[in-house]
Amino acid sequence: MSKIDNETIKKEHKKRQDDFEEEDIDDVLEDEDAIKSKFENKGKLQRYLDDAVILFSLLKDYANGNYREVPFNVIAAIGGALLYVLSPIDLIPDFIPIIGYLDDAAVVAFCLNLIEKDLISYKIWKKQEV
Repeated sequence: MSKIDNETIKKEHKKRQDDFEEEDIDDVLEDEDAIKSKFENKGKLQRYLDDAVILFSLLKDYANGNYREVPFNVIAAIGGALLYVLSPIDLIPDFIPIIGYLDDAAVVAFCLNLIEKDLISYKIWKKQEV
């Protein structure tokens, strides 16, 4: 599969989001280093490294009870997207040179678009907390 359309990305993300439960937050946080390493070294994903850092920050603040001003479906959207990046089983297998991470980048971009308003609110809150 060389071309991935928006509808396919949307369906894949929705499936991962719907399957994500509160206890899955710990799994994502435990795999933070492995997930971030995919962003650090993998072509199209690299442009989302700063976003990944803020997504992990939001998950941590949510898990610790520091920030609960976001509905759980936003947390599930983030967790589902980050676990998708880690998963070796996805729309385009990661081992395929050049295009292996296109789907991962597309899922992250879709998630960021989906949660944009909530992410802006979190960033404002986070700046006030520092």
